[in-house]
Amino acid sequence: MKHFSLLLLGFGSICVQLFSLFTLSSLSVAFALGNETDHLALLQFKKSITRDPYGVLLSWNTSTHFCNWPGITCNLKLQRVTQLVLLRYMLGGSISPHIGNLSYMINFNLAINNIHGEIPQELGRLSRLQQLSVSNNLLVGEIPTNLTGCTHLRFLYLQRNNLTGKIPIEVGSLAKLESLGVSTNKLTGEIPSFIGNLTSLTVLGVGSNNFEGHIPQEICRLKNLTFAAFGVNKFTGTLPSCLYNMSSLTMISVTENQLTGHLPPNMFHTLPNLQELYIGGNQISGPIPPSITNATIYFLALEASRNSLTGQIPSMGNFQYLDVLSLSWNHLGDNSTNDFDFLDSLANCSRLQLFSISYNNFGGHLPDSVGNLSSKLSQLYLGGNQISGRIPATIGNLVNLTLLTMENNSLGGNIPTTFGKFQRLQKLNLGANKLSGELRTIGNLTQLFHLELAYNLFEGNIPQSIGNCQRLQYLDLSHNNFTGTIPSDLFKLSSLTKLLDLSLNSLSGSVPEEVGSLKNLGSLDMSENQMSGEIPPTMGECIMLEYLYLQGNSLQGIIPSSLASLKGLLRLDLSRNQLSGSIPNTLQSISSLQYFNVSFNKLEGEVPTFGNASAILVMGNNKLCGGTSELHLPTCPVKGKKLAKHHKFRLIAVIVSVITFLLILSITLTIYWTRKRSKKTSLDSPANDDQSATVSYQSLHNGTDGFLATNLIGSGNFSSVYKGTLEELDEKVVAIKVLNLQKKGAHKSFISECNALRNIKHRNLIQVLTCCSSIDYKGQEFKALIFPYMTNGSLEQWLHPKTLSEEDPRKLSLDQRLNIMVDVASALHYLHHECEQPIIHCDLKPSNVLLDNEMVAHVSDFGISKLLSAINDNTSKQTSTIGIKGTLGYVPPEYGVTSEVSTYGDIYSFGILMLEMLTGKSPTDESFEDGQNLHNFVLTSFSDNLLQILDPLLIPTDESPPLKGNNWNLDPNVEMCSVSLFRIGLACSMKSPKDRMNIAHVTRELNRIREVFLVGVDDSK
Repeated sequence: MKHFSLLLLGFGSICVQLFSLFTLSSLSVAFALGNETDHLALLQFKKSITRDPYGVLLSWNTSTHFCNWPGITCNLKLQRVTQLVLLRYMLGGSISPHIGNLSYMINFNLAINNIHGEIPQELGRLSRLQQLSVSNNLLVGEIPTNLTGCTHLRFLYLQRNNLTGKIPIEVGSLAKLESLGVSTNKLTGEIPSFIGNLTSLTVLGVGSNNFEGHIPQEICRLKNLTFAAFGVNKFTGTLPSCLYNMSSLTMISVTENQLTGHLPPNMFHTLPNLQELYIGGNQISGPIPPSITNATIYFLALEASRNSLTGQIPSMGNFQYLDVLSLSWNHLGDNSTNDFDFLDSLANCSRLQLFSISYNNFGGHLPDSVGNLSSKLSQLYLGGNQISGRIPATIGNLVNLTLLTMENNSLGGNIPTTFGKFQRLQKLNLGANKLSGELRTIGNLTQLFHLELAYNLFEGNIPQSIGNCQRLQYLDLSHNNFTGTIPSDLFKLSSLTKLLDLSLNSLSGSVPEEVGSLKNLGSLDMSENQMSGEIPPTMGECIMLEYLYLQGNSLQGIIPSSLASLKGLLRLDLSRNQLSGSIPNTLQSISSLQYFNVSFNKLEGEVPTFGNASAILVMGNNKLCGGTSELHLPTCPVKGKKLAKHHKFRLIAVIVSVITFLLILSITLTIYWTRKRSKKTSLDSPANDDQSATVSYQSLHNGTDGFLATNLIGSGNFSSVYKGTLEELDEKVVAIKVLNLQKKGAHKSFISECNALRNIKHRNLIQVLTCCSSIDYKGQEFKALIFPYMTNGSLEQWLHPKTLSEEDPRKLSLDQRLNIMVDVASALHYLHHECEQPIIHCDLKPSNVLLDNEMVAHVSDFGISKLLSAINDNTSKQTSTIGIKGTLGYVPPEYGVTSEVSTYGDIYSFGILMLEMLTGKSPTDESFEDGQNLHNFVLTSFSDNLLQILDPLLIPTDESPPLKGNNWNLDPNVEMCSVSLFRIGLACSMKSPKDRMNIAHVTRELNRIREVFLVGVDDSK
């Protein structure tokens, strides 16, 4: 038994050993199989990578164990892959689904590469995975729904890809998730309420997607949340009120959404750890919470621009770590002297780098304490306020500024010499202020790439030292008082690539040859100066030019054919110069050209065909011919036949002249004898000659309901006008002008109007239908003229309506006003030059311009008009003056000195009428004081600030207000048309009659402007 027992014990020991050996062998096989699985999965991953610029995967081969491959980390004991991290290698290709076989992997990171395709669903098999990062790639498709298998996932980074769809509901089951980043994708829908289930979350980033709806209240269940980023989406409503009680939050970002509401006054008490608040680009209103004064000293950034915040800025002196304070485009400040009281406290913010309060309501003077801001300040935005006074010299203490904008204020005086300390300044914008003096320190700012000084009062020469700014890309010195020649060093700045604008100054001399050095410049504007000489051929070397403006100078010579080298040119304006010769045919080769203007030069010959250009302007060049039919130019003569026909034309001209002389002589004698026989004809009923029979007083009484007051549509010095109907005219609605014969001069007014209207007929003159000369029911003498009724009333009612309503807005568009100007000018041209006896109207004003149902203008009221032949006849008694010849404000100055009237008086009235139509201001506007008048008001402002004088009804509304004095927000067609019309109005209303335009020239130019403008309007639509 003993031996048997020993035998059994021995057998048992052997079995145990055999079992142990079997078990170890099985485990080894399992590990071996697992290793091979990982090995094969990695090789498949490598195969899916098609681009490896750094060669990081070259050593992924059998010569080395995969645990030693770059980017791979293994469990040393098990030899299984735990991490695959290939960050920033610019890898291209896709993610192999075999990655799902790396079952021991806890960290998979392919961030910042060029991986495309979709995120494979097989990643959901990685149950041990704790971090998944594929951010900053080119991935598409939806977020995988089976990530629920990654039960240990703590960090999920999918941001900066092209993922679409919604956040899948399965994400709500990742209970251990601490950080979720899906920002900068194309995700849609709402933030799901199950987000509240992720109670371990500390970081949530969903910005820059297409999410919409409200930010859910469930977010407040995330008690550990420190970072909440919802910016650049379409969220609406208000921020959840509970959000302000999440004391763990250190950063909130909701920029660029559509959020509304106020910030709670005590929010910085309930958010004691908040260090960064980004709410810009919403519709949040109310004041900045006063509790911000007690925020943590570690407060770093407040970005609240583009909202509707009001009130003053609280003290922020506790924030020694404050880096960004951006409050632009709000309603902060109240244009008072204490608006900058907070500025002193910012002196303690020693790390401040960006400070912006632009486009608010800050007023008063900028205090010297601005120089006490942080020496680290890099960007300072102060533009778009009502800041006045001088720029403090202390601002020069901010020696690290790279950007300074103070545009669109009321700053005056010189630029402080301390600006010379800005050795790092790259952008300076002082445009649209009242700054004056000469530029002295600009040449010291050698790092500048953007300099904008437009719309100021700078004077003197442009300094040569500006050539020191070798990095300038953008230079705008327009709308100032610079004189002298343009320094040639300016044209040697090859860095100029975006803009060089010197327009609307008083610069003289020629365009330097060095202009050809600006080979990379996109826009060059030297218009509205006093430049002379020729356009240098080197201009054609500016091969990148898209916009070239030289109009409004005194340039001479030919248009250089070298301009054809500007193959990218979009707009070319050479108008209002003294250029001669022909338009080079080579310009046709500029296929990109959209706008070409050579109006008002001395050009001749055939106009080339510009196939792609939408606007070709050649008016004011009387010797041009040919071109497209839209230009309405005469056909060019055939060169071969021109000389052959010369003598034949001379012979024909002589014969025609003789025949014409004889005809005129015959007609003149006939008219003379006819008038001599009818000289004694009564003037009391002159309308009977060529009009229908007179109507009775009874007919007029019945047609106006007894001249009821409700039918009264207007009244003047000598008459009242009623609306009525007449049986004799088939119940036609008419206007009945009843003379007030009790008033002195009324009889003469009636006679003058009858004489004027008797034989004239023009579409833009009121036509008398008939008249009445009778006795009323009281036995009193009664006289009336009957005209067609004008359904749209008078121009006065449109320019200066007594009431405005949606039903009757009474707003005239610019094209309507231009049409009316053309109509009135046509009427005057007819009266002055085309009547049998030229007529002077003497009382042209808006109330005497009537508009029919198609808005065609008709000049009316000839009660004080004069026949030119009668004026010249000193023996005539019927044309003696009747008091002041016209209406105050429209009467030309010379009428106050002499009683002699002339056609130039009508031109003056027409000029004032044009300026009134463009500005919306009456010449008797109460704002004109101390010798100011409408002409001078326009003259002093029209070249500097078109928006200031243009009728506000002609300025399109824009959510972003334009810079003060800046016409850029006007449609280019509107601006061009307005400027041209202002020039004509000013030329017509000159003080001296000899300086005024004649009506023939006015009519011609207005028609040409209308043709160009209406083409531009149609094209813009």
